[in-house]
Amino acid sequence: MYNQKNMKNNESPLFMRRRTIIKTLGLVATAGITGGCDAVGSVFGRMFAIPPRETTYFTPNSKFYVVNYADSAVSISREVNIEQWKVHVKGVVNTPLSLGWRDILNRDSYDQVSTLMCIDTLPGGDSLGTATWRGISLKKLLQDAGADEEAARDVIFRGIDGYDDSIPFSRAMQDDVMIAFLMNGEKLPKEHGFPIRLIVPGLYGIKNVKWITEIEVYPGDYLGYWQRKGWTDDATIKIFSRIDSPGHYQTLRGPVQKFRGIAFGGPHSISKVELSFDAGRTWNECEIEPPMSPYSWVIWNYAWAAPKAGKFQTVVRAIDTKGQLQIAEIVRPQPAGASGLHTIISEIAEL
Repeated sequence: MYNQKNMKNNESPLFMRRRTIIKTLGLVATAGITGGCDAVGSVFGRMFAIPPRETTYFTPNSKFYVVNYADSAVSISREVNIEQWKVHVKGVVNTPLSLGWRDILNRDSYDQVSTLMCIDTLPGGDSLGTATWRGISLKKLLQDAGADEEAARDVIFRGIDGYDDSIPFSRAMQDDVMIAFLMNGEKLPKEHGFPIRLIVPGLYGIKNVKWITEIEVYPGDYLGYWQRKGWTDDATIKIFSRIDSPGHYQTLRGPVQKFRGIAFGGPHSISKVELSFDAGRTWNECEIEPPMSPYSWVIWNYAWAAPKAGKFQTVVRAIDTKGQLQIAEIVRPQPAGASGLHTIISEIAEL
């Protein structure tokens, strides 16, 4: 999502204090991809062994990833006087609007299950989560302001923390784009953008602006904070999949092992998830649990009977509903999001 102020222009949009964690995860991912099953790989793999994750469809607010543009952002948000706060809708509109908190609550609202994902998420990473958001339609808000549909090209969102970004006007006028004020049935937590934030399914977190105070319908191509530093303006989420359990280099025993994880298609849902136990030479189709929304990740499961004891390079990949296969090539997050397949070593001690 956002980043800390005063970073160099080529640095990634994560807090400095998170970079060490991300680098470590990167080493772990590399260990899984390149470690193989030789002695060196075994020792190195165990050094970076990862326990299994708990896989749940919804991410509790307390466990939902947080990345901010500035260290001061959350403290600034605590200073919001909700009775005085307003969001202003301006630009190429016939009727500029200034809405207070009660005005937002009095508008028609709806619930939507959506997954958010940070653009810095590496293969197997944790910076994504799924929640039920409640909010108002951005499309309806812009229509009520009399947005000039012929002149408008972008819609700019500015937050109380000084962050800004935009989405195309055509995207803003789609029914799935919302201004959210509840998260998993609770008032939007301060760290997630209270009073209101943008939710645009299928776009990385950098576009989902928090603590919004201004919405401007803009007649040109606007470059937001990270675009001015060379990051993508498109921000479409790439297909992502992850093995949650078992963990990397976890010792397994028994004739059948249960594998479980998530897959996310960004702008499209997932149609198929496959596992390989031979470094990608052959693939096995997993069972997918029906998702509650086309804008969310899916949970997948697979029961595997290992042919023998030993180490198996286990890889996951996904295919979206448009038939697009997850990108296997390892690409760093900058400037348009990472790609690569999550890989672990499954170590079968005995059958």
